[in-house]
Amino acid sequence: MLRAGNIVLNILSLALIGVGMILIGTFFFPSAFLDSGSENQASGAERGEFNVPVLTESTMPEESVEEKEPESAGKVPEESAEKKPAYSPKDKTLSLTVPGMSRIRGDEIPTGEGTEERLFRNYAAVHLEGTGYPWQKGSNVYIAGHRLGYPGTESFLTFADLNRLENGDRIRVRDANGRRYVYKVFKEFVVGPTEVYVTAPVEGKSVLTLQTCTLPDYSERLIVQAERVA
Repeated sequence: MLRAGNIVLNILSLALIGVGMILIGTFFFPSAFLDSGSENQASGAERGEFNVPVLTESTMPEESVEEKEPESAGKVPEESAEKKPAYSPKDKTLSLTVPGMSRIRGDEIPTGEGTEERLFRNYAAVHLEGTGYPWQKGSNVYIAGHRLGYPGTESFLTFADLNRLENGDRIRVRDANGRRYVYKVFKEFVVGPTEVYVTAPVEGKSVLTLQTCTLPDYSERLIVQAERVA
């Protein structure tokens, strides 16, 4: 009886060791365990349940000029003055750094629609098409990323610790021309998957919004908003 019990314990021990080795291998060498070319290898229950707002119309602010020259007496009449075009890089790609998060350091952020899973898989996050850009005054720069993402890709665990951000934390953005924009977190909240108002501009502010899924069921959106300070 004692010998049989020892045999069972030995088998269970070997099984547990095997499972542990597989889990460790999946984390450190995901490409050996997962097909990184498949579009259906999202982690856990997040597969197919990433609720990014789908916009039916643009939420960019009507006034997209970053700064206006102050009016003054004796100035050349407007119709004869040469108008200075608004600053707007041809390449709309952004770079995102969040010191309060462990995996966001100068990550390239493309622009795309909420349904473009290829972008959400291959990048840390995506700037939502139809929302504002940091060089636009009064804009809401809406950036979304997976909570768990796809092992072996840029999306893996990039927004896993978004919930750790607190009021006052800084978020840094850089445009394709190297111009920098600094935001300070002022609000964190949770919304349902149909509440697209979070993509709209915030009155009196130029803001950046970060979004990911809530845990453990991914049914809602975790939102962190920051105001531009520099």
